Amino acid sequence: MRYLNETLVVFQRQLRLSLANPTWMAISILQPILYLTLFGPLLEQVAATPGFPPGDAWAVFVPGLLVQLGIFGASFVGFGIIAEWRSGVIDRMLVTPASRWSLIGGRVLHDTLMVMVQGAILVAAATLMGLRAPLEVIILGLMLVGLLGAAFSAISYGAALSLKSENAFAPLINMFALPILLLSGILLPMTLAPGWLQIASDFNPIKHVVDGLRTVYRGEILAPETLLGFAIALIFVLIGAWFGARVFKAQTK
Repeated sequence: MRYLNETLVVFQRQLRLSLANPTWMAISILQPILYLTLFGPLLEQVAATPGFPPGDAWAVFVPGLLVQLGIFGASFVGFGIIAEWRSGVIDRMLVTPASRWSLIGGRVLHDTLMVMVQGAILVAAATLMGLRAPLEVIILGLMLVGLLGAAFSAISYGAALSLKSENAFAPLINMFALPILLLSGILLPMTLAPGWLQIASDFNPIKHVVDGLRTVYRGEILAPETLLGFAIALIFVLIGAWFGARVFKAQTK
């Protein structure tokens, strides 16, 4: 109970900060909305191309955007904790008896909620544009977005506190962002790519997460691709929790 109470306190603090500055959340949801508006209609024409996955074009495009939101919507939170570290907020938190798991857990819980809310807004906008999906599919999609948000939020906090510099953290994010974006089939399915690129993408775990969510949107909730995608997301959560908590604990040494 002590851990839960401490986590809730940190979560409430982060939530108050977000509500005090809603502009950031609006900006973060703007990019996927622009993708929906400007890129989605083009994809409807691509859907007739040989090799395009089965299903409606929106049911292929929206899951990719949800995965993109879960990953990149949480990957940049590290910039905020660098600012808190520089201003002494982190040091003041670390001298309290609060659990280090709580200090990062409350932040991750907040970031998870934020990406899930943004994901719901994204799905609502896509529905207005032509997406048709049952409620259980939408809920499963938001759960996967939450898992990815939690994982990459924790990883981002750990990496940011390890580097303690925006000048080092930004290139690190960009170094991983490009291969994840291009080799995961987020925007265009990898089935449209040449054979050698499809083989290369198979080594990208995010590609299997994207494929799993697209399988869910086709209505195949218990398909092997779906189970694999959720399993990989859970593994990322465990890695993120271990790494983030380890870095927080290291700050007191």
